[in-house]
Amino acid sequence: MYPLCIRRRYDPDVAMDLSSSRLRRFLGAAVRSRAAVVVVACCVAAVCMALTGNVPLPPSLQFIQVGHWVYNTASQSTYHVDGATGQVDARASVPGVAQGSQVTQGARSGYVVERSRITEFSKSTLSVENSATPPATEEPVVLEVAGGPYLVYRNAGQIVRLGDPMATVAAGGPVSDPVATSDGTVWIHRIDNGAICELPKDATLPSCPARLPQGHDGALSVVDDQLVVIDTTADTLSPVGTDGLGDAANIGVDLRSTVQVANSTVDGRLAVADPDQGQLHLIDASGLLKDSPVVKPVSVGLPAGSRFAGPVATAHTVVLVDQTRNDVLTYDSTGALKSTKKIPGSGGASKPAAGQDGRIYVDNPDGSHVLVVDGKNGSTADVDVDAQSHRTPNPGPQTETQQQAPPPAAPPPAGAPTTASATVPGAPRGVSATVGGNGSVKVSWSAAPSNGSRITRYVVSWPGGSTTVDGSSASTTLTGLTSGKSYVISVAAENSAGRGPAASAKSVTLGQPADAPVVTANVSSGRVSVSWTAPNLHGANLVNYQVSVSGQGSRSVSGTSTTLTGLTGTVTVTVRALTKYGSGSQLTGAAGTKQVTIPAGPPTVKIVKVHGASQGGNLVVTVDANANGAAATCMATFINVNSAWVPCNGITTITFNSAFWAGSVPVKATIKNSEGTGTDSWLGDPGAGFVFLLFPTALLAGTRSKSLWKSQKGKS
Repeated sequence: MYPLCIRRRYDPDVAMDLSSSRLRRFLGAAVRSRAAVVVVACCVAAVCMALTGNVPLPPSLQFIQVGHWVYNTASQSTYHVDGATGQVDARASVPGVAQGSQVTQGARSGYVVERSRITEFSKSTLSVENSATPPATEEPVVLEVAGGPYLVYRNAGQIVRLGDPMATVAAGGPVSDPVATSDGTVWIHRIDNGAICELPKDATLPSCPARLPQGHDGALSVVDDQLVVIDTTADTLSPVGTDGLGDAANIGVDLRSTVQVANSTVDGRLAVADPDQGQLHLIDASGLLKDSPVVKPVSVGLPAGSRFAGPVATAHTVVLVDQTRNDVLTYDSTGALKSTKKIPGSGGASKPAAGQDGRIYVDNPDGSHVLVVDGKNGSTADVDVDAQSHRTPNPGPQTETQQQAPPPAAPPPAGAPTTASATVPGAPRGVSATVGGNGSVKVSWSAAPSNGSRITRYVVSWPGGSTTVDGSSASTTLTGLTSGKSYVISVAAENSAGRGPAASAKSVTLGQPADAPVVTANVSSGRVSVSWTAPNLHGANLVNYQVSVSGQGSRSVSGTSTTLTGLTGTVTVTVRALTKYGSGSQLTGAAGTKQVTIPAGPPTVKIVKVHGASQGGNLVVTVDANANGAAATCMATFINVNSAWVPCNGITTITFNSAFWAGSVPVKATIKNSEGTGTDSWLGDPGAGFVFLLFPTALLAGTRSKSLWKSQKGKS
């Protein structure tokens, strides 16, 4: 069994293990009196009973979890790394876990944390005991603290306590990176309203004793086991207590809102990374809190153009992971670079994790290596999990049996060559699963290590079935799977020595995306009213509709209509249905589209010519119509007679048939569309003649007399 330490309040420099001199002095003093002997015996008995699971731990007695668990993709197992010795000393098989999943531990259990599942395994039997669905699919921040561990889902504002009592607690809104004090209290900062809230280890509801000023950004940390908040807007540091924020102290550094603040101090200094400026600041936080002489902040340069995870601090070391260059950087409190260590492998973004044993652990993406940073001197050791896993047993409950030892094997003849025996293949690499049509899934992988014997076949398995393919294959397509069901598909290789460990792809959910909705769009007064039909969801549950406009973002809509504003010109509106089958992954449906043109303003019209046709007695009105981006129609009026409405945009002609006139006559043109109307008038003589319209007779007769009178009056 891996080592375990006991504490009341944890300090990495004074944490007691069972062989420490302080504990020996305590026991030596205790045995000097009979009463003390009884007390010691009772304490030891209580500890033993708690360790065996017979009674709960006393409230004042806490256990420090030593070492670190890492998930190894190739073996589909989680391994325990002893940070002090660099040895892999325990293994628990947890198949079907996505690469890069975090592993954390509590007093009696370990937990493999995926985006869609949390798997609990026993640290004593090393077997899977339970699984649960997390409250969100994002990657949580893991805190290994007393009463935990805790998973904090920042965007979703959810806190999961995996300790006793287990609970899921709503923070009320999105939060920044959490921190914890030694008594197991988790602190969070609400980024939507500035509230600073605490969740004690036995609580099921958070309380919020403090709040940053409105509009201020901030980050939390712990200084001498006291919660503090860095106000990055005001560049101040304030202690946080039950009465709210304490006096603010100027930190002497101009900070951006994007800085990354360490979880605790290193020799009293608080590490603040500013990747945008390429700087690591070390601020005398202890001096600021104690109102004592403050040492000027130290700033050192960071590699330019890199993305960083951390900083994470221990008592004497601060760690940053350069995710761009795959390096682990360690510094002391003066800003001196203690070590740079390359992270083996590629294809992922490693992060530093603070262990309760005063060390910092960095896993590579596939869990084949763990870098262990010594919290005292900053040195970094590389633990090769793959190499050690071949000699790490997977102990379980065993029954002792007695059997006669076999006789020793006869030695090989002198001079006979020795041949290494074949072993089972390694796990296939890069297993992936892609959903196709009609309930099919394509599974692909890279060849597994043969380990001395040709791979004869691959076994592809999933819940409810399996199939085999030739050893030269690197993919296969599965059919006949159930729509709406999630599958974890595993691949294992076989050779003459047997079947090797399986590797799994990420969970996939079979299902057909929704059909395209039929979209309708109407323009009025600069607004676009969009509606659509509910498409065929193929038995899935509707999540929402995504409505997007070309060149702009999208919005989520629960109904089948919405109104868009602020648009100009010609745009395409796209609507898709997002669906899910049960707790499976989200599917994006086919797109329904509609192109619309939004007018730039009301239409205008200009009469450019009025003339009589050479034959037939027709009057032709030519207009220049400007529809300003929307469909428009035009009409002409000639001596109180209206023409038909005709579509118009640009130069358009409107004709009056069988019309005769004499002298000057008035003509009016009208244009209209969804944005309004426009008119233009003309008065003149289209040509020789007299007015005679075939209909209506009375109106035309009156009009003719009036026109002749105007013509005669003009001659007199």
